[in-house]
Amino acid sequence: MTPGTNPSPDSSEVTLTLDEVSSQSLARGAVGTALLHVERAWTGSGSWESAQAHIRHVVAGPVDAAEHAGLYYGAPAVAFLLRAAADRHPRYRAASQTIDEHVLHLARRRLATAATRITRGEPAVFAEYDLFYGLTGIGALLLRHHSDSDELTRILRYVATLATQPHREDGVELPGWWVAHDPDEILSTPGGHANFGMAHGAAGLLSLLALASLRGRVVDGHHEAIAKLTAWFDRWRQDGPDGPWWPQWITREELRTGRPTRTRPGRASWCYGTVGIARAQQLAALATDEPRRQDAAEDALVAGLTDTQLDRITEPGLCHGIAGIYQTAYRASDDARGPAIAHRLPALADRLTAHTRSLGEDTDNDEPNAAGLLTGRAGVDLALETVRHTTPPHTGWDACLLIT
Repeated sequence: MTPGTNPSPDSSEVTLTLDEVSSQSLARGAVGTALLHVERAWTGSGSWESAQAHIRHVVAGPVDAAEHAGLYYGAPAVAFLLRAAADRHPRYRAASQTIDEHVLHLARRRLATAATRITRGEPAVFAEYDLFYGLTGIGALLLRHHSDSDELTRILRYVATLATQPHREDGVELPGWWVAHDPDEILSTPGGHANFGMAHGAAGLLSLLALASLRGRVVDGHHEAIAKLTAWFDRWRQDGPDGPWWPQWITREELRTGRPTRTRPGRASWCYGTVGIARAQQLAALATDEPRRQDAAEDALVAGLTDTQLDRITEPGLCHGIAGIYQTAYRASDDARGPAIAHRLPALADRLTAHTRSLGEDTDNDEPNAAGLLTGRAGVDLALETVRHTTPPHTGWDACLLIT
């Protein structure tokens, strides 16, 4: 896509090659790598010529703006990238504005589909509401770049509805973000599940509402929704010898009994673990001015940063690995009431550097292991940029993690 070229609004209009699909993926493709080069250009550790070459690769073909597009793929992902570059390079502003219009149109279509689903009384699905491909992710994008738009207002109302209006099925009251499908193709949850994580669950909903509130964007039911979600986390908080933790999800049976079957926390990751969940609650406490809740959230986050917990992390990436933990802790430390999180950052940085060696030498991010933000080298190197410069990212790239 060159400036002035329209994305394809319907995937049936054009058949994309595998390379074209990969080029516009933030999760696993070229958008993450291009974002890294833009960040490096901002900091002076890379060149704008290199950043522009990577951007050209992303926008060379048709951009997917069909119903399955979201923050981590297609038009919203490309919009996220172009905005990061347009703030410094005017040449990308026209293209950014053009694709933004398609994102707003996509948001309206997605909201209409969600409204129809709610009217029918059907359960939600990840792709409708989550951070990666759903309305939460589109909302995160609009909060940064179209915070006064009607589309963002409607998305916030939709998220508030998920939080405050339960889904009823066979006489059972289920949370509004309950899904009938499994969290993963190899993990069965008979009868569906309610997800807790930042990527697909309640933490993502809470973070979006909290961040919007902190930016002065509040809709009807906003405060009630934050209260409902924080009460949900209060209800399901588990206290163990390693500190507080939350399930990754709960099933119908666990909802019935009121207790999770798991007896110990999962890994302390950004996407599903205590670190991401605690950051969401810290943001909520900031939004509602609740110092005690903020202290509790920060204590939980610190508990997830102990050597015992971090020794369980076996990969470097943003989603499940040490890079996501570092970036989340870095952002949380800036808002923290005490120094405990900041005191852990040097040790986290050392672990990140050590884990990064498993990926081999940085080869200008053109090798297969470089692809993608979530689990690839691009995401790891973006976190390393934060380590090296000890300043917030110039591009604000970590907004796609809903931690800022």
